Amino acid sequence: MESSFGALTRYWRRVRAMSQLDLASAAMTTPRHMSFLETGRSNPSREMVLRLAGALDVPLRDRNGMLLAAGFAPLFAHSGLDDPALRRVVAAIDQILDRHDPLPAVVLDRGWNLVRANQGAAHLFGTLFAPAPIPEDANVLRLIIEPGPIRDAVANWDEVVPALLERARREAVGGVLDLVTAELVQELRSRTEVEALIAAPRTTPAPIPIVDVHFRLGGAVVRFFSVVSTIGTPVDVTAQELRVEAFFPSDDESTERWSADFCASTPGDDDRPSHRRRM
Repeated sequence: MESSFGALTRYWRRVRAMSQLDLASAAMTTPRHMSFLETGRSNPSREMVLRLAGALDVPLRDRNGMLLAAGFAPLFAHSGLDDPALRRVVAAIDQILDRHDPLPAVVLDRGWNLVRANQGAAHLFGTLFAPAPIPEDANVLRLIIEPGPIRDAVANWDEVVPALLERARREAVGGVLDLVTAELVQELRSRTEVEALIAAPRTTPAPIPIVDVHFRLGGAVVRFFSVVSTIGTPVDVTAQELRVEAFFPSDDESTERWSADFCASTPGDDDRPSHRRRM
């Protein structure tokens, strides 16, 4: 992506399908000034950068990029999960994870990297990877789509993969994939078996309103669907990019099988503790 302020503004305006007139009106400026800003004939004030970024619904990470391109210091912090500034956010996430046990729940960053997991998720992934440990750099898109124990355990892989890749684009921060995640999605879409799935037309309507993921677990199939939550009104890059995904059994049989399997294990059986960190 071009890095001048004018080029960045033009990029986001086109992403949002806005004309210069539309953006000028939303940012409370004139079309003439808007044109001058995009061509570099005028330099924006810090306030104007933020007004334009707000009107374009630019993600916080990219708002910092627009500020830098215009010659200003970044405004939005990019904290680690151990940073005191995120104490309340992390405490809330911990409560969500804890209260969702024994059902699996995970926290993902914008690139679908696993940054936190509760006991239920640790048990699920630990069981599927056993006897090997869960990878330190676990990426959910790669785990499900690329060959390996997780892909092998997904009984309805052909249904899950197209839906998962569609989710990746739909759930991108600001509705736009960042460069690294976009490259990952394109790499995975380019796999021969994935291209064939995406190209295959759906000829019949889906029998259910959601796409479950069916895990082969302990000689049985356990069906889950998930609910994804994000942080409301964030002003920190990390907080905006975190997603909590909580899994729920899709039917009574899966509820019973999961409860029996989870209760049969002991805390020492899990390869990793709850709330593991990597950020």
